[in-house]
Amino acid sequence: MSEQAVPRKFQRSRRPFSWIGIILGLGLGIAAGLGFAWAVSPVEQVDTEPWQLDSDARTQYMIAITLSFAYDGDLGAAINRLVSLRLPGDPVQAVADAACSLATTGYANSTSGLNAMRAMMRFYQLQGRTGCADGLIPSYDNPGTVVTIDVPTPTLTLEPPASKTPTPASDRPTPTQVLIIVPTSPPQNDFELVSVNTACDVGVIQVFVVELNGSTGIPGMEIRARWDGGESRFFTGLKPERGIGYADFQMEAGIDYLIDMPGRSDPVSRPLSAVPCTTESGARALTSYTVIFRSVS
Repeated sequence: MSEQAVPRKFQRSRRPFSWIGIILGLGLGIAAGLGFAWAVSPVEQVDTEPWQLDSDARTQYMIAITLSFAYDGDLGAAINRLVSLRLPGDPVQAVADAACSLATTGYANSTSGLNAMRAMMRFYQLQGRTGCADGLIPSYDNPGTVVTIDVPTPTLTLEPPASKTPTPASDRPTPTQVLIIVPTSPPQNDFELVSVNTACDVGVIQVFVVELNGSTGIPGMEIRARWDGGESRFFTGLKPERGIGYADFQMEAGIDYLIDMPGRSDPVSRPLSAVPCTTESGARALTSYTVIFRSVS
């Protein structure tokens, strides 16, 4: 009885692994990792120092600095914040150069962009610096459209004696021109209040201003805190380690505060107050709040 022939495919030597399988596996693994990192769980920068910001974020930080200076006039604080960017050369001239770059990109086409540009210009002009934005951006506000209307204005005259002859047309009151200013754009809200959350912490109102997508912060946005007998204004972007759209306000116990973006959003629906509370560990603290405003367009 002859031995049965063994098929040739079973006589081939076996490789311990397949190069094609390894390459395919690596490719699929890299693609899945990138997809997860970009779409599912993107990296969020935390504890970022101002000098670690990229070029665009540094410019937005400068805008926030100059807007804050336009409100409080604290030159020392503004200069210290600029120095924290570790810019080469004169930090004030760097603001002028940044304004020059923005002026050539259409950044001032929006009302908020124009206000930011003017704040930058006022800041560096007061320090004796100049830039190309001086000739590209008007330094005054447009008061609106001027409409001329003819309104008859009576002229004081003595009553003429009774006569059957009609009064000549030349003796009638002559109309004079009156200028009426019509606003070019009515005020409107371009941000909406998304949420107000509470926590038992240190009595701070934390504000985040984000784009329509809800994840991208917006620096240089003015926030207003009002209370009985006073108000305070502060700006997002001055604490980049917390995010470019972040700003905060320290409350005093027993005082009610209303938070809004003046001229750009409705205020929170109820006053916020730093009332006493107890943490999970049993410690005494004050209520804190996290307020989120989102762009509507």
